[in-house]
Amino acid sequence: MATAEEIVRGLSQVLADSYDGATDEKGDPLEMGLRRGAFDANITDKRVNDGFGLSVNGNVLIVKYQGEVTLKEIKDKNFESDMGQCMADVLKFIKKQYKKVTGNTLSCKPIGDMSYSVQSTSRVRTWVEAQARYKIAGMDGVANGYDAPSGEELLDKSIRKFLGMGKKDWSAKKPENVTRKKEQ
Repeated sequence: MATAEEIVRGLSQVLADSYDGATDEKGDPLEMGLRRGAFDANITDKRVNDGFGLSVNGNVLIVKYQGEVTLKEIKDKNFESDMGQCMADVLKFIKKQYKKVTGNTLSCKPIGDMSYSVQSTSRVRTWVEAQARYKIAGMDGVANGYDAPSGEELLDKSIRKFLGMGKKDWSAKKPENVTRKKEQ
C-alpha cells in the first residue's frame, strides 16, 4: 500500500515525463491522449497546441486540459463529449505512466462532472480549458480536498473569534504574560 507521499511523488514523476516530444524506451512518441499526438511531431501549426496538467488537493486529483480550438469545433453538438473523451484519454495515460513509474496502480473515482470554459481573444484565436476532479483511493489520513473549508470560511471564523474576545464593556481577559500593574 502506497503512502500519500509516494502517490504524489509518482504523479509528479508522471507529469515530469509528459513533456512535448517525450518518447518511450523504444524511441516512439508517447501517446498522451492529446490532440497533437495524432499529427506529425514536426508540425508547429498553432491548431494542434494542447496540453495537460495535474494538481493534488488533499485526496483529490485535479486534471486540467488546455488547448486551442476552432469555432467550428465549438459549435459542433458533440463538443462536450469530445472534451470528456479527451480528459478520459489523458487520465488513461496518467494511470498507465503511474503504473510504469511506481509499479502500483492508481485508482480514482470521478467527483462530479467535468467543467470547461471556452474563451477567445479574437475571431481567430479561441481556446478551451477543461478540468475534472477524481478522488484518489488509498490516501488514508489525508484531508478531503473537496470537503476542506474554504479560505473565506476560515477567515470568517477567525474574525468571529477576534470580535468575541471583548465583552460589552471591552474588558477582555488580559494575556498571562502581561506583568504591569492594574490600572485604576
